Amino acid sequence: MSEQQSPPRSMPEPWLRGTLADIPAVPRGVLHALQLAKEDLEHWCANLTEQELSSRPAGLPSVAFQLRHIARSLDRLLTYAEGQQLDEAQIAALNAEHDPEVSRSSLFNEIAAALEKAAARIHALANSDFEQPRFVGKKRLPATLGGLLVHVAEHTQRHVGQAITTAKVVMAQRS
Repeated sequence: MSEQQSPPRSMPEPWLRGTLADIPAVPRGVLHALQLAKEDLEHWCANLTEQELSSRPAGLPSVAFQLRHIARSLDRLLTYAEGQQLDEAQIAALNAEHDPEVSRSSLFNEIAAALEKAAARIHALANSDFEQPRFVGKKRLPATLGGLLVHVAEHTQRHVGQAITTAKVVMAQRS
């Protein structure tokens, strides 16, 4: 099997494991999506070197950017889900997502901590009314708590897919 192909999963995806049965369906689905994100990122990206993590083959955003963006966007989206607006530190973190400097350990520590903290925040929201209005960004665009939680899952998975694709391109370029 080439290193670009994923080996067969030894167990079903998180949503098929029968876990989190005590959590309502919407937050359960989001939590399962975050578990899958963690597993996929570890599988496809954990063995990349620092140079490979910051590589931008064919102009693609780097894996490092994707991991930072996932971690930091989880914090931003969940801040909105909690009915808050972003603070200066979150905006500064957003502006630093494309930073070309990368430390493997700090990058993977950041994504692991973000996924863990996001899961705790989602658990805290699990029994809320998902139709509660929420507002996103400076323009205070209308959303709902449920809509934001679903977007947490879909946005995370979108960027996991981009990180995996870039990682596969980077691995294919190894000599």
